[in-house]
Amino acid sequence: MEFIDEDLQRYAEEHTSPENEILRKVNRQTHLSAMKPRMLSGHMQGRLLSMFSQMLKPKQILEVGTYTGYSALCLAEGLQQGGTLHTIDINEELEDRVRGYFEDAGLSQSIKYYIGNALDIIPTIDAAFDLVFIDADKINNAAYYDMVIDRVTTGGYIIADNVLWSGKVLEKYRKKLDEDTAALLAFNKKVHDDPRVENILLPIRDGLMVARKI
Repeated sequence: MEFIDEDLQRYAEEHTSPENEILRKVNRQTHLSAMKPRMLSGHMQGRLLSMFSQMLKPKQILEVGTYTGYSALCLAEGLQQGGTLHTIDINEELEDRVRGYFEDAGLSQSIKYYIGNALDIIPTIDAAFDLVFIDADKINNAAYYDMVIDRVTTGGYIIADNVLWSGKVLEKYRKKLDEDTAALLAFNKKVHDDPRVENILLPIRDGLMVARKI
């Protein structure tokens, strides 16, 4: 589901800072050869993630859901010198490709890339996070949130992707209430009702829930 007029979307992209060479490469190759390329954060969302990161200058970032590495590369643009981005994905088939992108970007030393179940891996990472990006299986969004909220620094941010779920968070855009949609409805309410954060749901791409820990 497209949320704004196609021409307006194109105009917005034309007036957004361009991708760098490595991001263009990841974008192009993902659309040519990866399954479900729509999972890629893409140009505008990528620039927004980069801008958040560059404003925060985080020391430690956690990303749940690496896919082909596009969003990790964007988030890493704002890392403090000596900082670390921890990114987790369950799909080992993409590992060599993604590690190659991190190497091409000169970020192999700054990005720790984990393959496996994030619910098992997150507790093993010894860090307090300044920025968390959740973009994995929607069923577990609330579980990821619960696992990280107490480890996010005061003033730090949690950002969750796909929270509008192609509009299916509204009854008029869905035929039935499936598991993923129900999980996202519960997650959005959970964050909105959490007194530990202030939040805004941005209707960018497929929806970003942005929560700042207070």
